[in-house]
Amino acid sequence: MSPTAHHRSRGLPDKRRAISQAARRVFGREGYARASLDAIALEADVAKRTIYNHYADKEDLFRSVAVEGADAVTETVRALMERHLRKIVDLEDDLTAFCLDRARSVTEFPEHFALVRTIHAEASRLPAAFLETWAAHGPPTAHLRLAPYLEKIADRGLLAFDDAARAAHRLNTLTMNDVLMRSYYGAVPLPDAEVEEVVTDGVRAFLHLYAPPPPPSSSLPPSPDPARTTS
Repeated sequence: MSPTAHHRSRGLPDKRRAISQAARRVFGREGYARASLDAIALEADVAKRTIYNHYADKEDLFRSVAVEGADAVTETVRALMERHLRKIVDLEDDLTAFCLDRARSVTEFPEHFALVRTIHAEASRLPAAFLETWAAHGPPTAHLRLAPYLEKIADRGLLAFDDAARAAHRLNTLTMNDVLMRSYYGAVPLPDAEVEEVVTDGVRAFLHLYAPPPPPSSSLPPSPDPARTTS
């Protein structure tokens, strides 16, 4: 491969990365309908034609950056689940630590959550195929990735439920989703104390809902007191 060709092959991923990053910013700032490929090209410092070298059209670009962002968040949450939920020492403490770290991770992906706000605001105008793809990668299926961890916790007798996915959805609703709604998906960050209060209360409510039943009491009569037994 010639030096020129080698440089070109290395440059293509960089161009695609620049386009992707610029698109995420522009879509998050302008919304899907108002964002133009001209504006994205300007933000990425590339020719508009270069965008078409990597993406079929605006819809393809929007779907790509939304899925990339969702997958990055999913990987972060997966690592948090492994850290906090793989080995349970104290269930309330471990669930609270996981949900707090997960809620705080919103600040690590400001451009992605700006895109999430766009999706929610413009859902009625977005292509159905995009919404289906988003549902498979984004928050709508987050509970399915959490469910296996809760299932293993239940196997130890620490939780009780009939449907792990439903229980996971309830935990998300009481903690992460509540934080997202209150913060308008990261647009107005919440004080740490408020996040901690939401998560702590949410975990306690979850544990109250899914506490295992108490062990059955023995039906045998109590043993007689040896001191009162007569010969």
